[in-house]
Amino acid sequence: MQRAGAAAAAEIVHRFADRLSHGVVVATGPGNNGGDGWVVAHALHAAGVRVRVVECLLARTPDALAERQVALAAGVHALEDADALAGGDELVIVDALLGTGMRGDQPLTGAIGLGVSAMQAREQRGAVIVALDVPTGLDATSGLHISAPRCALTLTFGTVKRGHLIARDRCGAIVVLDIGLGAYTESAGVARLATAAWFRGALPTIDASAHKGSRGKVAIIGGAEGMAGAVVLAARGAFRSGAGMVKCVVAKESLLAVQQAEPAALASAWPTSDEPFSDSIAGWADVLLIGPGLGRVRARELVERALRVFRGPVVLDADALNVFARDVETLAPLLSDRAALLTPHAAEFARLVDRDVDEVLSTRFDSPRALAVRTGATVLLKGVPTVISSPNGETTVVAEGTPVLATGGSGDVLGGIAATLLAQTDDAHRAGALAAFAHGRAASLMSMIQVRGYTLDDVLAVLPGVWTLEVPAPRPPLLAELPAVGEHG
Repeated sequence: MQRAGAAAAAEIVHRFADRLSHGVVVATGPGNNGGDGWVVAHALHAAGVRVRVVECLLARTPDALAERQVALAAGVHALEDADALAGGDELVIVDALLGTGMRGDQPLTGAIGLGVSAMQAREQRGAVIVALDVPTGLDATSGLHISAPRCALTLTFGTVKRGHLIARDRCGAIVVLDIGLGAYTESAGVARLATAAWFRGALPTIDASAHKGSRGKVAIIGGAEGMAGAVVLAARGAFRSGAGMVKCVVAKESLLAVQQAEPAALASAWPTSDEPFSDSIAGWADVLLIGPGLGRVRARELVERALRVFRGPVVLDADALNVFARDVETLAPLLSDRAALLTPHAAEFARLVDRDVDEVLSTRFDSPRALAVRTGATVLLKGVPTVISSPNGETTVVAEGTPVLATGGSGDVLGGIAATLLAQTDDAHRAGALAAFAHGRAASLMSMIQVRGYTLDDVLAVLPGVWTLEVPAPRPPLLAELPAVGEHG
């Protein structure tokens, strides 16, 4: 508790130095989260910051009672009245009311509810809220809540929780602090949280002797009539990720549009039999991306032909997955004995396994692994966050990106990135996780907060800069950091 509180106080001073002259108010509850708040108050008081504690509920646990006694003896001012939180001119509010034991479907009542309402009112008047471990009322596992405060910063201890990764709008910036509990990456059922350091270490290099053939040849099958743009976006994602050559295999009605929009790419019409497919596509490509703008008219035929004739690595997205809705057993044998990556969003995933979208979202950390086992392919479930799981149980969570990516065509860009990396690694899990990180980081480099006015062309324009991403220098006791994203009203 002392490590947690001291580390949190140091981070508050580091981030909000310009606000500390107005003082800090710490709202405490009855448990050990409140005890953390008492340690924060004591540490800030010792550093000369004007601080007061509002005890919305009195401390009850032995550790919290001990830290309360120490803080009061040191001269920390405290009031035993939740209503006192509404007054004051402090510009920093520390939420130490309730920690990780809260269920998201439980309403906040009594003094705790009054305290949260007061914090929210103060936040509307310009104060910032800093949560210790989780914002009060937020379920640390599911991310559900009824009335959790909107925080500018969440300081969590030892590990990032699943709920943090889902409720980014409530948590604000998320900082994981080391308090001697071990590596954050092995907690809460998350095998790996993708970081900049991991990304740089896992990214394949392109040799000085590389040529267009060795950098990977990506064939993209899609582009039904009226949907050429999806293939164009995928091709641009592939080129900006280092692909040596790209071939767009589209409906004949889309050929002209594709060649005019992306002249660097080769183009050909959908094959009507196995022989031309084998000669001009399967015999040429290092990897297939199937699905962008594929439509429904000939989709099943094209997907099955492609997977039957081409035996190399594949990425399946969009309509290449939709044609196997409720028919995973047919898809699985077509993917066997190869590196395969499936990249559904929640609705596509739900159609594939015949479940409700809400059920998929509520089990987003576990559902990809179950589908990976059924299909023998790595599954990348797109969303907030993106979860990548392999049949062997390896899981990576990518918490990059901003709502800028919440637009039509974003998945096509991701598919192009993933296909290129799969061609260069022959490792579906590694390629999927790297692609999701690069895709999300490109959006965040462009704009963390503002969403309106940006397009996927803007994301593609900054994507090349992601490949030379600088890894921040370590700043102990900080283990990991996720920035706040999205617009706030």
